[in-house]
Formats: sequence, C-alpha cells, structure tokens
Amino acid sequence: MKNVDFKKVLELAESYKPDITKFLRDMIAIPSESCDEEKVVLRIKEEMLKVGFDKVEIDPQGNVLGYMGHGKHLIAMDAHIDTVGVGNMDNWEFDPYLGFEDDEQIGGRGGSDQEGGMASMVYAGKIIKDLGLEGDYTLLVTGTVQEEDCDGLCWQYIVEESKIKPEFVVITEPTSCQIYRGHRGRMEIKVTTHGISCHGSAPERGDNAIFKMAPILLELEQLNHRLLDNDFLGKGTLTVSEVFFSSPSRCAVADGCSVSIDRRLTDGETFESALEEIRQLPSVKASGAIVEMYDYARPAYTGLVYPTKSYFPTWVLEEDHVVTQSTVNAFEGLFEEKAVVDKWTFSTNGVSIMGRYGIPCIGFGPGHEDQAHAPNEVTFKSELVKAAAMYAVIPTMYLNNLKK
Repeated sequence: MKNVDFKKVLELAESYKPDITKFLRDMIAIPSESCDEEKVVLRIKEEMLKVGFDKVEIDPQGNVLGYMGHGKHLIAMDAHIDTVGVGNMDNWEFDPYLGFEDDEQIGGRGGSDQEGGMASMVYAGKIIKDLGLEGDYTLLVTGTVQEEDCDGLCWQYIVEESKIKPEFVVITEPTSCQIYRGHRGRMEIKVTTHGISCHGSAPERGDNAIFKMAPILLELEQLNHRLLDNDFLGKGTLTVSEVFFSSPSRCAVADGCSVSIDRRLTDGETFESALEEIRQLPSVKASGAIVEMYDYARPAYTGLVYPTKSYFPTWVLEEDHVVTQSTVNAFEGLFEEKAVVDKWTFSTNGVSIMGRYGIPCIGFGPGHEDQAHAPNEVTFKSELVKAAAMYAVIPTMYLNNLKK
C-alpha cells in the first residue's frame, strides 16, 4: 500500500490554481459546440504534453486520449469537451467566450459543463508526476466529443472500435464537488400520426393528422404521472419536447404530425418497456400511430459517422462498491469531512460506459448542475482545485483498497 500525503496534494493543487484557470479560460474562448471541437481538442493535447503526459493521441472520432504511467490497472477519467450553444445573447450579462474571471469564479460557456473537469484532470496528472504518485496503474484522461449531441457515443467508439476497457471511469461532470454514483437513463422517442390532406374549406373530405395527435398528447401527459419510481434515482418521466407537421399549405388539412418525447428512465425501466407503454395507449392504438426511437448519425468534426439509436441506459454503482469506497476515502482523507454521495439529475457519458458496457463509473466534478446549458454560466476556482486533488489521489486509493 502506498501512503498519500494529503496535505502536500492539496498544497500543490492550490499552487496550480493560476495554471488551471488560464487553461480553462483558453478552452472557454474556443467555441466548441458538438461536431466542431477540433480547435479545443488541439489546445487540450498541447496542455497534456506540456504537463508531462507520456502519450497523447487523437482517435478517428476526434477524442483526445492522454496516458500517464504504464501499470497494469487501466483507470480512466472522462470529460466531454463539447458545449451547447449560447442561445439568446440578450440573456447573457457577459460575452460567453471572452468570459470573465474574479477571485472566486470563472465565467463562460463550458466552464461548468464541462471543460472545468478537463482542466482539473490535466493538472491532476501533473500532481501525480510531481509527487511520485504513480503506481501499478495507467491513467487515461479522455476529452470526448459529441456528448451534448449524443451522450455516450464517444465511449461506444472507444470501447467498440479502439478496444479500450478501463477497470473504472471517473466522470468529471459537475457535482458541486460531491460524489455521484448514478443517474437516470434517457431515450428520444418519436410518435407519428398520418392523415389525408384536402382543401381546408372542406375538412370533412380529409383526415387531419394533427387532430389524431391531440388525444395522444393528453394521454402522454397522464402517463407521465404513472411511471415507475425508484428510491435512489427517483421517478421516470416523459415530456413532449417538439411538434412537427406536414401539409400542402396553410389552407389544407394536415396529412402528417409527429412529436418528440424526452423520456427519462429510472432503475428498472428499459427502452422496450418505455416504447410499449406508449404503444398501448388507447389513442395510439386508435389512430394507428407509429412509435419509434430516433437514430443519431451526425458526422464528427473528423468526418466520421458512427450511427446509433438514441437510447442512453440507466446506471447505478453500488454504495459499497470498491470504486465508490475508494472515492469516498480520497475525499475524506483530503478534506477531513464526511462525503456526500448522491446522483445527477441529467445524463452523462456513463450511459455507455456503465449503462451499456458494465464498466463501473463514479462521478466527481467541479461546477454546479444548475449552470449547465444556462446563460451566464460560471464555475468556481476552489472547486477546480479540489477536483484536481481528488483526481490525483483516487487511483492510489483504489489500488490500496484492492490490496485489503
């Protein structure tokens, strides 16, 4: 077992606060929406090489992979480095890419969701090197693409095509520096009704697809209240997020109508059960509506197309799992306070890593969930430092617990 000097780790992490801050601000200044991440990926590769990663690669999908050490236990830490757009600029009090910085906060799109985690991971690698915390492990730090568009697609590629399968993965999405061990899954569903168009002056000659959709919408709203509940993850939910139609003109009966459903899946629900609940609604049966999952096949910035269904499985890591306990040990050793273990409300790359492939995931990240996708997004310097210290210590705590 290797002893960790937690005080030295914290002191060194604090000393790198200016470097972490500058690196994060550099990333924020580079617009990097999904499928347009190339410039920020190159900036991350530059910083990884600067701080001493042993090998840095960019895979065919465009993910940046930084390796440190050569031990037999492969441990990964992941941050998606794409962001959502900025939305209505009138809602921003500062430029989302120029951002701002004061003694406590860094502002800008992606600061909390999720480039702050990336900055802390890279400097955790430097702390490991500086303090000789290497051991019988290889640390893989990933900056992954397309997560905001299709969470987990990057790790489908990493596992299926690159054949990389770590023993566990730390998800560095924002947790307010608490430990998260799961979240609900999700799926994107389309419901479509069909009709027959005719002139709007004589609607009785046609069959209005929009009218067919109306009772379906009411029954979907009622279904939401009946979905499965879970003590830890909470209740499954659904909401209608988009409405589309097809019609020859504004003076015609609509011959097609479809809606998009954002369906959140709690523990115990599957994509089959979620689709079947909708298919069994009386209004869906009566109208002959089609219920299906969306597909995702948007090219990465490299041009690679890696199609998948828009299904993102639920995952939960046991509270007594060695990865959970190792992360708790790291937290309580560093900060001398009891760790809070909770869950995310939103979804992460864990939907593939653990949801699809059963690779244990644990969450710990700087930044707050309520900053994600919001105007005036900020993150917090103190949390960037805490996260860097945690990421530097977790691998050693894990190896120590394996030896017990």
